[in-house]
Amino acid sequence: MLENLSERLQGIFSGLRSKGRLTEDDINAAMREIRLALLEADVNFKVVKNFVARTKERCLSAEVLDSLTPAQNVVKIVLDELTELLGRTDSRLVLSSRIPNVIMLVGLQGSGKTTAAAKLAYRLKQENHSPLLIAGDVYRPAAADQLQTLGDEIGVRVYRGDGRDPVAIAREGIQDAIDNLRDVVIIDTAGRLHVDADMMEEAQAIKDATHPDQILMVVDAMTGQDVVNVVEAFAESVDFDGVIMSKMDGDARGGGALSIREVTGKPIKFISSGEKPDSLEVFHPDRIAGRILGMGDVLTLVEKAQSTINAEEAEELARKMQKASFDLEDFRTQMRRIKKLGSLDSILKMIPGLGGLREKLAEASGAMPEKELARTEAIINSMTMRERRNPDILNGSRRARIAKGAGVTVAQVNQTVRQFEQMRQMMKGMMGGKGGRPAMPRIPRGMPPGMMPPGMGMPGMGGFPGMPGMDSMELPGGRPSGGKSAAAKKRKKKERQKRKKK
Repeated sequence: MLENLSERLQGIFSGLRSKGRLTEDDINAAMREIRLALLEADVNFKVVKNFVARTKERCLSAEVLDSLTPAQNVVKIVLDELTELLGRTDSRLVLSSRIPNVIMLVGLQGSGKTTAAAKLAYRLKQENHSPLLIAGDVYRPAAADQLQTLGDEIGVRVYRGDGRDPVAIAREGIQDAIDNLRDVVIIDTAGRLHVDADMMEEAQAIKDATHPDQILMVVDAMTGQDVVNVVEAFAESVDFDGVIMSKMDGDARGGGALSIREVTGKPIKFISSGEKPDSLEVFHPDRIAGRILGMGDVLTLVEKAQSTINAEEAEELARKMQKASFDLEDFRTQMRRIKKLGSLDSILKMIPGLGGLREKLAEASGAMPEKELARTEAIINSMTMRERRNPDILNGSRRARIAKGAGVTVAQVNQTVRQFEQMRQMMKGMMGGKGGRPAMPRIPRGMPPGMMPPGMGMPGMGGFPGMPGMDSMELPGGRPSGGKSAAAKKRKKKERQKRKKK
C-alpha cells in the first residue's frame, strides 16, 4: 500500500537527516522532491499544491531552522499535515438504534462492491451482529451467485429475491431481516462502467425505498486521480456518508486515497487489502500516515493479535516457554498464528524500522519470506507427531525421509532444525531470570501472552520462523539480527578475565 510514495519520502528524509543544520534552500529542495513524489503517486494536483504550501510554510519557521534537530521537526510537520490530509479523526462505522440498520453500498462496476459487502458483513458478525446481505445487482452476470458464495463462506444469510427488480428486492430483503431477527442489512447495488443517469436514478430509487442509515461508496484504489471525479459525481447525485477503499494491496501509488478527503470532504471509513474476509481494516488517518512515512503501525498489529489469537492457547504456550518445553509442534502453532495476522509483508510494515526488511530477507535467502514460511511448515508437517514433540531423535535417516516428504533438500531440513534449536536456546535465556524467575523482555501493551511480538522468540528474526540468512544481516540500528552485540561480547570477555585473575 503506497509503497512507492513511502520509499520516496523516506529517501528525502534520509537526505535531510544527513545534514546537521538545515537552510532555506534545503527545505525548498525537499519540498520540490515531496511535490514530485506526491504527483507520481497520482495525488490530485490541487491537493499536492495546497499540501506542499502548508508544509513549506511551517518548515521555514525559525522554530524548525534554528532547532538542534531540524530534520526530525520536518518529519513531524509532514506527518501532521499528512494526517490532516487523510482526515484528522477516525470515522468509524456507527450504527444507529434502528433495527435493522440498513447500509447501502454504491460504486462503479468492478470497484469491488460485492466483495466489500461480504467483508463488511464478516466484520459485523465478528462484532456480535447478525447481518443480512441483499443481492441488489441484477444486471451483472452471476453477481447474486458471487454474493451467495461469499455469504456461505462466512456464514451470513443472503437474500436474492426474484432477481429482477432491485428496488423490490431491497424492500423485501429488509422485511426478511425483520422476520429473521437480523439487526444489520447490507445492500449490494449494481454498478456501471461509467457514471450515467440510469445508474444514479436506480440508486436514488433504492435509497428512497429503504431509507438507509448509511451509504458507503466503494472505490477502487487503482483508479488514480479519476477517483475524485467519480466520488464527486456520486456525492452530487446520491450523496453518501463515507468511502471504502478497495484493492489497496494492488496499487503501489494509491494517490486517490490521499485526495478524496481533501477534495470531497467525505471520510474514508475502511480500506481493503486482500481477498480474505478479514482483510477489511478500519481507516485510521494517523496510523496510515505513520505507515507511509515508515514509522510502522504497532497499534493495528496489537489489535490484530488480540482478535485472532485464542487466549487459552496463548497462555499454554507461555507456560511451555517458561518450562523450556517448547517443541516443533508449538513452533508450527506459533508460525500459523503469525500467518493469521496477515502477510509477512504487511506485518513488517507495521513494525517501526522494519518496513524495508522484506527485500533484504529475499536477497539473503534467495526466496520471498512467505515462501520460506511455507517451506518451513511443509518440513514440520512431514514429521511424525513423535518427531515434532522430540526433535532430539531426528537422526540422518529421519531427516532424509522428512526432506523427501516435504519436497526439499536434507540441508533445508537441517537448517530448519538448527533455527529451532537456536530459538529454544534463546528462550531458555529469556525465561531464566534471577532465582529461576522468568525474565521476559518488554512486550507491547495489549499483546496477548504467548504471542511473541516480532523481534522476540523466533530463530534468526524473533517472531518469524524459517528465515535463512538472518543471522548475519544488519537490522536497523546497525546491530546484527543473530547473536550478541559487540558491547555484550566485550563485557563477557572482561568478566572472564576477572574470574581468571581471582
